[in-house]
Amino acid sequence: MTECNDDWVLLLRAANGGDTAAYAAFLRALAPVLRGIVRARAGGIDAALREDIVQEVLLTIHLKRHTWAEDRPVRPWVYAIARYKIIDALRLRGRDISVPVEDYAEIIPAEAEADPFAARDTDRMLDLLDGRSRDILRAVAYDGTKLADLGPRFGLSEGAARVALHRALGKLAALRRGSAE
Repeated sequence: MTECNDDWVLLLRAANGGDTAAYAAFLRALAPVLRGIVRARAGGIDAALREDIVQEVLLTIHLKRHTWAEDRPVRPWVYAIARYKIIDALRLRGRDISVPVEDYAEIIPAEAEADPFAARDTDRMLDLLDGRSRDILRAVAYDGTKLADLGPRFGLSEGAARVALHRALGKLAALRRGSAE
């Protein structure tokens, strides 16, 4: 065993025996090591979240210190707790990577402006459809009508309304392909 491990074993053994000074010394010796572990394993996240992980590890050690077997080294036990807390934090964080927009405001392209002729072109395409198909598409796309409400409006069941909408979209797509060629 290394000297650090010997110290940690003695301190934690005394802390589990009720020595609060030994427990405070154990935590003081442990905290910088935990910060290094967390920084090495989760270095891609911000410092505040890394410190939260360290605090989670320290809290777990406090709550579970009675589970440490006194004849075993402390370091692997602590490392295992740290490893699982880091994994938990990274899982909670997910794959979201947040970067302040202000840092990139000058290089982010402006939003594309809407095509001023899009509405006119859409109306022209819809006018090429038969009346029912046009009305169904307008009700869903423009008015936001739900399929359940669409059926009674056109005298159709919800399933028939869904089929009619699908067919109207197919006709519109075919017209679009025909006009694009």
